Amino acid sequence: MTNTTTPNAANADLAQQFVAFAVESKVLRFGEFKTKAGRLSPYFFNAGLFDDGAKLGRLAQFYAQRLVASGLQFDMLFGPAYKGITLAAAVSVELARLGHNKPFAYNRKEAKDHGEGGTLVGAPVQGRVLIIDDVISAGTSVRESIELIQKAGATPCGVTIALDRQEKATLNGADCDESAVQQVEQHYKLPVVAIACLADLLQYLQGQADPALSSFHPAVLAYRQRYGV
Repeated sequence: MTNTTTPNAANADLAQQFVAFAVESKVLRFGEFKTKAGRLSPYFFNAGLFDDGAKLGRLAQFYAQRLVASGLQFDMLFGPAYKGITLAAAVSVELARLGHNKPFAYNRKEAKDHGEGGTLVGAPVQGRVLIIDDVISAGTSVRESIELIQKAGATPCGVTIALDRQEKATLNGADCDESAVQQVEQHYKLPVVAIACLADLLQYLQGQADPALSSFHPAVLAYRQRYGV
């Protein structure tokens, strides 16, 4: 299997295009934001703001191109509720357009006791299942998805996300040595394929001719030096 984490020129270029797209779409914003871990972050990524057809379609293109380039082998996509639902649907459409038609499924937060019933919706969950989400913050969504996939008799084979924040995870209020992404990779032995990461964001800001954007580079760099892995 192709190494999914080693950078190359094509992936680096795709990452820069994605960061620019996220900034233009106001999905990636700069300022001062409090994270779930209680940190003051100089940037905020909210994939829920890919909220129209054009933006969601472009996002799906980035995911699909990155997945095809990774060489990761999978039989279907699984989108954890809620953000993963639209991602799984949109990316499956784009993969089909690229000649890689894959079924997809997702879960409900609450089980349905009529109709098809249960908590899983979409294609039968079987074979090698790739989990798709926007970010990995605490790994909770991944853990729950793995449990659902295994319960269905299928095999989780990896996770794909839009942005890897590359920062230390927290446990009981204390910083860990690993990021949430690294914890998923190490604990579940699953590869994580990200379109872009914090290092790509720093490179984007450093190369900016727009002083309104480049002015944020020192704050983002200081944040990485303090909390980065």
